[in-house]
Amino acid sequence: MALVMDKAALAAFLRRDFAQVADDFRVERADETGVCLRLVAQERHLRPGGTVSGPALFALADVAMYLAILSRLGPVALAVTTNCSIDFMRKPEAGRDVLAEARLLKLGRTLAVGDVLVYSEGKPEPVARAGLTYSIPPR
Repeated sequence: MALVMDKAALAAFLRRDFAQVADDFRVERADETGVCLRLVAQERHLRPGGTVSGPALFALADVAMYLAILSRLGPVALAVTTNCSIDFMRKPEAGRDVLAEARLLKLGRTLAVGDVLVYSEGKPEPVARAGLTYSIPPR
């Protein structure tokens, strides 16, 4: 399926419809392979021990997959997460942003399935992996 929303359109959608979290994220890339989303890691995203928290990583993976779906369908504000499984594999370092690489595995009429690999910026090994399913409302 062709790209319907590019990087700029996704960023504008995030600012307009999700202003409460828009400053936490930056769309790095949106193309036929998927979406790369950056969490601008700040003090509020850290947990004791100097690592980016699990809830912050979950939010990054969830928003990245949401934007990957929108990049193909257009602005479907009511698409919702129906399932997420996340594996935390390594400690994401404080002082580095975190990047999520989201790709769609299946995009149907009512469900979308995808996966997300999460990386500390500048590190080759993923810190987390998430599998997500979204429900897509009828048009």
